[in-house]
Amino acid sequence: MTKACPICAKPAHETHRPFCSQRCANVDLSRWLGGNYRIPTDEAPTVYEGGLSDGEDDQV
Repeated sequence: MTKACPICAKPAHETHRPFCSQRCANVDLSRWLGGNYRIPTDEAPTVYEGGLSDGEDDQV
């Protein structure tokens, strides 16, 4: 039995598994990048001071 696409519930396609199409895969990626998928927590967000890290320059 083919599992359903987690975005639109159509049958998943082997090429884009677990999604049915590239469109649904892109919708899911957009949700990840937009911060829609988060684990709720009571912790305060971490605030970084001093700009860039890991040896990156502030110059562009």
